[in-house]
Amino acid sequence: MKVAVVFHSASGSTKQLAQAVASGAAVVSDVEVAMVEIVGADIIEGRFRNTKLLQQLDKADALVFGSPTYMGCVSAQFKAFSDATGELWSTQSWANKVAAGFTIGANLSGDQLNTLQYMQVFASQHGMLWVGLDIPGNYDPEMRNRLGAQSGLIAHSVDGVLDETDLLAARYLGQRVAQVSKKLAA
Repeated sequence: MKVAVVFHSASGSTKQLAQAVASGAAVVSDVEVAMVEIVGADIIEGRFRNTKLLQQLDKADALVFGSPTYMGCVSAQFKAFSDATGELWSTQSWANKVAAGFTIGANLSGDQLNTLQYMQVFASQHGMLWVGLDIPGNYDPEMRNRLGAQSGLIAHSVDGVLDETDLLAARYLGQRVAQVSKKLAA
């Protein structure tokens, strides 16, 4: 079973969340985790051009998407990546893979939910099965999901320092994706 965490990070906070998601998935037995970062060099003249990255994702059983929230949606780099999956979409090669998402913003709302919804629609267009958080906001003893998003993980940081409960929620999301993927594969 292979879980890929594909993300873009501008300042490093999204990467910290991605690492936490990956560490959560890695605690599940027989799960291999790949960290797949979208970087500026992947984009040439506004188009995502890293075919090796796309081929790597094709081999995964589950994909967890991550992007900072900019102007109420995913970053331009993440959007370029998603636009480049058109051929995969046309063949539905990601159909029935498990998908999930996470984002971070500098404002408490900042329209981060729209970023998750973009990722969820993107996954649905590919025929993927979306997994959200199954932790009701503010009802968890560890305060995971402190911002109350069921669709995925929303984190908040003004200064790039992540709240420990957001990292705990990210680990939990990774673990949940791995467990659901294994259950569906069984």
